[in-house]
Amino acid sequence: MGRREQREQIFRLLFRVEFNTPEEMPWQRDFFLEQIKLPPQEEGLGAREKDIAYIADKYERIRERIPEIDRMIDEKAQGWSVGRMGKVELTLLRLGAYEILYDGDVPDGVAINEAVELAKKYGQDNSGAFVNAVLAKFLRPDQEEKP
Repeated sequence: MGRREQREQIFRLLFRVEFNTPEEMPWQRDFFLEQIKLPPQEEGLGAREKDIAYIADKYERIRERIPEIDRMIDEKAQGWSVGRMGKVELTLLRLGAYEILYDGDVPDGVAINEAVELAKKYGQDNSGAFVNAVLAKFLRPDQEEKP
């Protein structure tokens, strides 16, 4: 499983945070990870143990920082609050912001591009543009993308 597929699985797992209580999330996490696990007899499909470990670890690191990330999203998304945002867009903003701010292994441009692509796949018609605009505000001034 490549990084793009891992990121999509992290998004799908993180999306569940919006529909479950904090007490339910350990069960939800375990159930989700079990569903994507590669059956031992199959090759090429599903997630291997290293993928499962990566997805679970990154999900937990993002989940722990949700209150902090949400405060920053509220500051950057002018005219919007996390409470008014669509669940897909909010989840992708959390994932993208985490990667920009805390994950040194993911270049900022990749974090934004991947979040935009997932927004196009799972969100509304204008989700990609919205996610792009908000995540671009997380870049340091010396890193801003040129038009």
